[in-house]
Amino acid sequence: MNTATGVILPKPKGAAKRAAKPVTSISRRQLVRNLSGYLFIAPWLIGFLIFTLMPILASLYLAFTRYDTMSSPVWLGLANLRGMVQDTRYWASVRATLYYVMTAIPLRLVFALAVAMLLNSDRRGVSAYRAMFYAPSIVGGSVAVAVMWRQVFGQQGLVNFLLVMMGVPRIVWLGNPATAIWTLILLAAWQFGSPMLIFLAGLKQIPSTLYEAASIDGAGSVAKFFKITLPMLSPVIFFNLVMQTISGFTAFTQAMIVTPGGRPLDTTLLYAMYIYLRAFENLQMGYGAAMAWVLLIVIALVTALIFKTSSAWVFYESREGE
Repeated sequence: MNTATGVILPKPKGAAKRAAKPVTSISRRQLVRNLSGYLFIAPWLIGFLIFTLMPILASLYLAFTRYDTMSSPVWLGLANLRGMVQDTRYWASVRATLYYVMTAIPLRLVFALAVAMLLNSDRRGVSAYRAMFYAPSIVGGSVAVAVMWRQVFGQQGLVNFLLVMMGVPRIVWLGNPATAIWTLILLAAWQFGSPMLIFLAGLKQIPSTLYEAASIDGAGSVAKFFKITLPMLSPVIFFNLVMQTISGFTAFTQAMIVTPGGRPLDTTLLYAMYIYLRAFENLQMGYGAAMAWVLLIVIALVTALIFKTSSAWVFYESREGE
């Protein structure tokens, strides 16, 4: 009805049908579209359920059992956790892993940032150098490289050969408890290619006008690094720190090949290696599953701690005015 003239206007055709149709109903076309989407992600979804979610739930159950793969699991409750507390080799693996993470990860990030700053230029041939420095990260986790590294630090290896040429006595790198872990740390530091590329991408995003303004104000290279480069690069440092810390806690291949069994005196018995030894060599799957879940909880807590402290040292340009 038109209130101005008092004339009743007819309703448009089809208005009654549209009004009667429920607002929450899903059209057939929308249903077919959703079904098509589910069909496209079905291979990944099935793979995730079968090969990821189900093994995770199975390991959570096995963590409270005694299981040797030959017989049915026997429920033990918290016995595996109590066994870890009393296991001296378990605590040796914890000490070795913490020492490895707290030493190797900072060294890797420092080397990665230093090389990234050297390669942050448009000079001729820089692309080739970037590829050369990234190559160790591609092959660094392989068994072949670990075998090569063991030969390099062997009694007759390249490192001792160079030491003898300089008049230094041979060093038993892999058989000495004081130096064995450092062969793994140096190998981890050598694999700095991946964080280097991420640092390099972050350096490319820093506006050159900031450095120009700092030069006009008389700032030197050191002042530019600490006042401009590090604050602007802090989100990238934060990302690399989280990813490399997780990688450090789960390191396995290098330690298993270079120093099998964690020798000498379990100084290189990293946590992931000890999980393998208990679960697959001793067939204590329940104990290994319990160790794996403890590692997951520790990594989650360390990651949460890094996130919690990031507000004090990570600079985000969008929050500058807050």
